[in-house]
Amino acid sequence: MEQKNAIRPYQAAVEQIEWYIRTNKLQPHTRLPGEREMSEMWKINRSTLRAAIRRLVAERRLYSEKGSGTYVAPPRLERNLQDMKSTSEFIRGTGYFLWTEVIDSRVLKCDRYLAQKLEIPAGSQVFCLRRLRLKNNIPLMIENCYLDYKRCPGIEAHNFAEESLYRVLKGYGVCPAQGQERVSITYATEEEAGHLKVEAGQFLFYLSGTMKDADQKPVEFFRIVARPDQIRFTSTLRHMKSDSERSI
Repeated sequence: MEQKNAIRPYQAAVEQIEWYIRTNKLQPHTRLPGEREMSEMWKINRSTLRAAIRRLVAERRLYSEKGSGTYVAPPRLERNLQDMKSTSEFIRGTGYFLWTEVIDSRVLKCDRYLAQKLEIPAGSQVFCLRRLRLKNNIPLMIENCYLDYKRCPGIEAHNFAEESLYRVLKGYGVCPAQGQERVSITYATEEEAGHLKVEAGQFLFYLSGTMKDADQKPVEFFRIVARPDQIRFTSTLRHMKSDSERSI
């Protein structure tokens, strides 16, 4: 006897909500009807509807505000892990505006870990730059970068709230040409949560890696924490003559 896979009620509710958003061309931050109204419109059980809403919130397609309602979430930025663009270059052309706040900018002595990443002796001077990046005034990510100070003396005098780091480095004859990057998950510290306007302990994307010049000499070691509700990362996989994409 042939078995048919029945669509679960909450999956049908998810599709109904998505159809409603598409059909009515609801824009980001538009409030959806109340639960009672949606239940009556589509003859869906309230608990089933809540399960569907929770799923769409978890997938960052909706967001809820306590005491206010459920809203259409804005689309997340999508960044290809394989491109070499700086954050400023990446944001340019997306339709969003990028603001930068410098959290910290100073020269310090590096420990063994940074020395290994930058391939310099432990105790050498490194320039540390921490910046908060905001997309349309919404906190997006915190970037932490470390540079061999010997290659860019005096760089701390620049105003990196307004200047591009890579453009400044180019003035020193230092040009990133390739690099390695790893993506994982971390949890917001109290300080990070304050800057990013999220709850302490909330999960964040964590990126770390090293950029090198054409001679394979490290230019920059970086650590980035980013809000998953504001950005996602993609990578293009190539096999023979076909391409496929994965995203997180």
